[in-house]
Amino acid sequence: MKNKLHFFIVIVTGFACLLSAQSASDGSGIMRKVYDRPAGNDMKASLTMTLRNARGDTRVRSIRQFLKTASDVEKKLMFFVEPADVRNTAFMNWSYTAAGKNDDQWIYLPALKRIKRISSSGKSDYFMGSDFTYDDLGDRHPDQDTHRLTGTENIDGKRCFVVESVPKEEGYMYSRTVTWVIDGLWVGLKKEFYNDKGKLLKTLRVKEYAEIDGYWTVTHTEMHNVQKNHTTIMKLADIKYDTGIADDLFSERTMQRGL
Repeated sequence: MKNKLHFFIVIVTGFACLLSAQSASDGSGIMRKVYDRPAGNDMKASLTMTLRNARGDTRVRSIRQFLKTASDVEKKLMFFVEPADVRNTAFMNWSYTAAGKNDDQWIYLPALKRIKRISSSGKSDYFMGSDFTYDDLGDRHPDQDTHRLTGTENIDGKRCFVVESVPKEEGYMYSRTVTWVIDGLWVGLKKEFYNDKGKLLKTLRVKEYAEIDGYWTVTHTEMHNVQKNHTTIMKLADIKYDTGIADDLFSERTMQRGL
């Protein structure tokens, strides 16, 4: 249902060729198809986050992740399991399908024993030392940007549409982004983020994806901050779809209680 540009979850339908023909000259149509593609009712997985600095030093964090979708909202919940210094930290994001309605986000910090709501100004902050901002962890509605198809390129043998997206609002953290979207799958293989001065800030790349429970699922992504020479590697494992996750899992009470 929603655009998962970090996890890139997509189901392929029999209408792929028709959709490709309809969207070949329309950047907005392409990004709408990325946003609207089906992604199951719910999903749970283990997530390994590896942070690598310019010297090659790494820090590894283990996370349990849960997602659930409905007609008007998608909910995501992440629990940090290891190492000890981040254990029991929890993050929750609610993304809404209504254009113009911003994501709601919360983080639970066990050292403070309280839940902090992420403000609009705080969404440009980086999440837990990674190269993803809080805003990156949500789902940006395609109507918030102006999209332009700039051409097509091949990546790893896949024909991709190249779409430039410019935010409509003033003061947004990125002046523009450029996304490479696989023709017919409507999944992004690469995305570039440009800062408020128009300089390339970071690049997100998909390294691996596979069909799981009938859904095409990206299992390995890397976000590289070219200005800091810092990289965040995300790997999903033990992925299960449509298991009937209860809606009340996605609550502040659960964040404080933990798994």
